[in-house]
Amino acid sequence: MSDRLQELTAFVRAAETGSFSRVAREFGVSQPSVSRMVASLEARIGVKLLLRTTRQVTLTDAGTAFLERARQVLGDLDEAENLARGVDSLSGLLRIALSGAFGTREVIPHLPAFLAQHPKLKIELQISDRAEDLVAEGADMALRLGALTDSSFGARLLGRAPRLAVASPAYLAARGTPRMLTDLSAHDCLTGPGHSGRRGWSFKRSGTLTSIEVEGPVRVASAEGLIACTKASLGIAIVSRWMCRAELEAGTLVPVLTDYELDAVDVHALYPGGRRPSSKVRAFSDYLASKISE
Repeated sequence: MSDRLQELTAFVRAAETGSFSRVAREFGVSQPSVSRMVASLEARIGVKLLLRTTRQVTLTDAGTAFLERARQVLGDLDEAENLARGVDSLSGLLRIALSGAFGTREVIPHLPAFLAQHPKLKIELQISDRAEDLVAEGADMALRLGALTDSSFGARLLGRAPRLAVASPAYLAARGTPRMLTDLSAHDCLTGPGHSGRRGWSFKRSGTLTSIEVEGPVRVASAEGLIACTKASLGIAIVSRWMCRAELEAGTLVPVLTDYELDAVDVHALYPGGRRPSSKVRAFSDYLASKISE
């Protein structure tokens, strides 16, 4: 039975990634071993499930139909095992895709307590500021900040954090503190990923929304880099409170334009569409939602 489950898992991951070599790395075996697993599965059921080329593997029509049922079987088995053990005895591997800054600052510090509750569970963090393909990368869930763009994923809102404009005390001492939005024209404004406003910043005051174009010497592709540039006194930036909590507490960054409001930034847990989130995903989502809401 274990061989059949291994074959089924190998087929699902090969179909999802389009690569025997990637599955081999995940399994810690050779690429021919993965190919033999899938071939054995095909021989047993008498149907060709995958088409092999030198570059990739693709699903046949029969393979497409079989894939969904195979996913369901593996998911149901995982769920049944965890239900039998109880929610306090989750086991196996939970793969989480997330961005570097949010992961480092708001997720990793909460992992020790979560793993203490579930000592049989292991976590793999796939940290990248790029929005990876959840299915291809084999992640059980992803944590995404900002607006969602892919409706093919299931999603759960975990929390919402205010955004604010910040600068270093040294920058403000040298350039002055802006009091009105029009003052920003005399300042260097740093732009970054996502909500950091490469096309301008929008503020709300007394129910009125005002958008303003900003310019600055630096654009940054990561939130961590944006915070570092702001701490280095290169200008004013917009960040979420999650991202600059430590700097605000230490006084290395201070808020400006506090009479104005900015839209909050959301964090969602995403999981592959068409599947009910596993008990591991649900348990971690519940836990993280309770922590970041604090």
